[in-house]
Amino acid sequence: MAYQVIDGVRVWGTPDDGALVQAKMCAETGNVAQALLMADHHKGYSQPIGGVVVYEGQISPSGVGYDIACGNKAVRTNIMAQDIKGKLSLIMDDIAQQVSFGVGRTSKKPVDHDCFDDPNWDVFKNVGQQEYDKLRALAISQLGTVGSGNHFVDLFEEPETGLLWVANHFGSRGFGHKTASGFINLAAGRPFFGNAPGEKMDQPPLLFDMTSELGQMYITAMKLAGRYAYAGRDYVMDQVLSILGAQAQFEVHNHHNYAWEEQHNGKSYIVVRKGATPSAPGQLGFIGGSMGDISVIVRGKDTVENRESYYSTVHGAGRVMSRTQAAGKMNWKTKKRLGGQITDKQMHDAVRSFGVELRGAGTDESPFVYRKLQTVLDAHRETIDVLHVLKPIGVCMAGANEFDPYKD
Repeated sequence: MAYQVIDGVRVWGTPDDGALVQAKMCAETGNVAQALLMADHHKGYSQPIGGVVVYEGQISPSGVGYDIACGNKAVRTNIMAQDIKGKLSLIMDDIAQQVSFGVGRTSKKPVDHDCFDDPNWDVFKNVGQQEYDKLRALAISQLGTVGSGNHFVDLFEEPETGLLWVANHFGSRGFGHKTASGFINLAAGRPFFGNAPGEKMDQPPLLFDMTSELGQMYITAMKLAGRYAYAGRDYVMDQVLSILGAQAQFEVHNHHNYAWEEQHNGKSYIVVRKGATPSAPGQLGFIGGSMGDISVIVRGKDTVENRESYYSTVHGAGRVMSRTQAAGKMNWKTKKRLGGQITDKQMHDAVRSFGVELRGAGTDESPFVYRKLQTVLDAHRETIDVLHVLKPIGVCMAGANEFDPYKD
């Protein structure tokens, strides 16, 4: 087997001590069938990023996290990458100007979508009319915005075919963040929009029994946030395809921060994946590297090891340097950072040498802060097949000093 078992936790790749402590804590809290760490794992809040926890009859809002239904959509277009390289700079300018990165929206006109007609919105009326009204208004205002942090719109060339691919990465934005914090507040007896005490990285996961009122309400709200995230990624993808004058020939679309009700070994479980891609046999996924590395389209294998991973794999390359280490601590009054290990010149030189046209991004998203994607893919070679290797040619993200409380 390519994984090792450490104190009952199944670990792919090189163990990170901090993430392993968190995974062990998760394994010992609640009705847990198995805790796992994918090869891109690192510390997160309450549950590691790249962590999977399999529950019997329970769900963890803190495990799913604040960016409910963060995920990727990737499409293969009908045009060749070579055909746009002569105007790539102008195309990236258009994407940066027309797609909404950060908190705000480039167009004042809100995006309409039938997800706002979903009857599941009524779950928030059970909390209160004010909460329902505020969440809907926030969701409407942010649908189709990408946000900041590690969220992106990328253009890729597939070296094998020369075809142009497009991918995006973001989740349910402020709506998902407020939903997560709201249910965490309710569980502690605080008002939904109350001021919660600061969350500690190593605090035990919050759990709801599936049969409880809060558990049922959270599941409904999470699924609604998932639909909302899909709608946002669809909208942004359509924007980019319009800019390119291209059509989608093939698409891959899924979440990697979510809880799924699944059958494994003849039993029903709730599988909470935080920064982990579902990879059931035949299931497709997009796994992004850094802006100076490949990304890939993968397919889950029908193997013993994939079954033992509860059909889970990596969602990216995995951080090896924190945001503060890379970019320094931000002073939001002066909009300046101090003490970062990576300079703008280092980042831009590295990205330019890889042949990427970059818009936005801070040094905390530079190639230096991530593992090489191939190293984590190698650790999962028994669970996934790589179908398409994609090389980035254009990367667009929010600016380095964009303040976004919902970024990741």
